[in-house]
Amino acid sequence: MLERNFLNKKVHLLLFICLMINLESCSNNGLKPNDSTNIIDFKPVAKDDTLTVDAPTLEDFNSIDPTQPSFTSIVNTTPGGKKWVKLESMSDEFETWDSDKWFKSTWNYGVPVFMSTSAANSGVTDGKLWIKATLNESNPEDRWFQTARIHSKAETGYPMYTEARIKTAHISAFNTFWMNKGEGGAGIFRDEIDIIENNSKPSCNNCAADDYPLQMNSQYFHADNNLDPKEIRNKDNYLRSSLSQANPLRNVGWNEDYHTYGVWWKDERNIQFYLNGEPSGNVVVGEHRDGTYHPSRFFTRELEIIFDLWTNEAGWLGGLPPKSDLQNESINTMRIDWVRTWKLEDK
Repeated sequence: MLERNFLNKKVHLLLFICLMINLESCSNNGLKPNDSTNIIDFKPVAKDDTLTVDAPTLEDFNSIDPTQPSFTSIVNTTPGGKKWVKLESMSDEFETWDSDKWFKSTWNYGVPVFMSTSAANSGVTDGKLWIKATLNESNPEDRWFQTARIHSKAETGYPMYTEARIKTAHISAFNTFWMNKGEGGAGIFRDEIDIIENNSKPSCNNCAADDYPLQMNSQYFHADNNLDPKEIRNKDNYLRSSLSQANPLRNVGWNEDYHTYGVWWKDERNIQFYLNGEPSGNVVVGEHRDGTYHPSRFFTRELEIIFDLWTNEAGWLGGLPPKSDLQNESINTMRIDWVRTWKLEDK
């Protein structure tokens, strides 16, 4: 442990030197003038022969401290002089349904989704929050995919970190864990962080979802109906096979066991995603998926946590599941073991 701490200090020093060099070069290479932050890649990856960090071990993953964000037990990049303070209003071990923390909503996605508050579609059982997709062909508008959405009542802003341990339903649908706040109806003014939209069993072939059984889908949206473009977004998806060799969940499917998904919302622009204690993708608010940069766009709202399970016929989601899958109790349910949230504060 002492050796790793020493190495981490060397890494941070070298990264600081590299950052200063990069900033100098950027002054002559089109640095975005309105950037308010600089991103440092703290991933424990050797950049050259002089920068080496011990790879995480199986013991590291088996000894994760549940009182702190998971990544702090693997490679702790918490800034000096700061500490993580548990935000209980957005944390839950799900021993029971807590109506002071959670509520269900019924606004719908496109057909065939029907959001329901029915006890048949969501609840807490055996220490797990669950959301189940069921077949109900009596719903209006051919909305036969009956399911649920669960929101936190509390909201929070940056700097913060949240993570949840989730086992997906093994049907062609997005199992989601996200943060959001919108106004104006239909999300025309909103800040949104999609930590995961995972589909372990896409039904389409030769489509955008071919990698979904291996891929953690993560992105952001910023919508403002008064601006042009009205909505900007960007993604940074991550293949589970990119995890460290020692990570025990590296070769385990999203539906085969519980995975821990997290996000460190650092500031108004910078968002770092995590998978099973390791950094995965990251996005910068203002960077649009078409390659343009919008310096006036950044997050200003406090966000809630949301879990839901939904589907669509489109290839970008993975296609619709067969209706028979919704009648299969062994695969039609998404389960959340716990969600834990922290604020980053001064020591």
